[in-house]
Amino acid sequence: MIDLYGIPNCDTVKKARAWLDANGLAYSFHDYKKEGADPARLAKWADAVGWERLLNRAGMTFRKLDDADKADIDQAKALALMAAHPSLIKRPVVEVRGAVLVGFKPDDWAEALL
Repeated sequence: MIDLYGIPNCDTVKKARAWLDANGLAYSFHDYKKEGADPARLAKWADAVGWERLLNRAGMTFRKLDDADKADIDQAKALALMAAHPSLIKRPVVEVRGAVLVGFKPDDWAEALL
């Protein structure tokens, strides 16, 4: 089973869900806005792909953070920020067969999921 994590109104998540549907892949969707972000799961993802790849620095949520929050970010601080502000997690995140995919790149997804 594919576990897809994200925010339903995110354009990238919408594209990813459409791709999964078009390819006939069943998945369960976990909505950060309703369910929050589990700190233990975030730590597992960071160990798998690196916290730098997981942290969305390009979004409005990151830009709105206090300068103190944006300064001197290490893994512990990044994980705490992402747990407190799930919109800081790059979207979508997919867990499948022990692997973690971050972001939506159709070619990478095809290689990993088809």
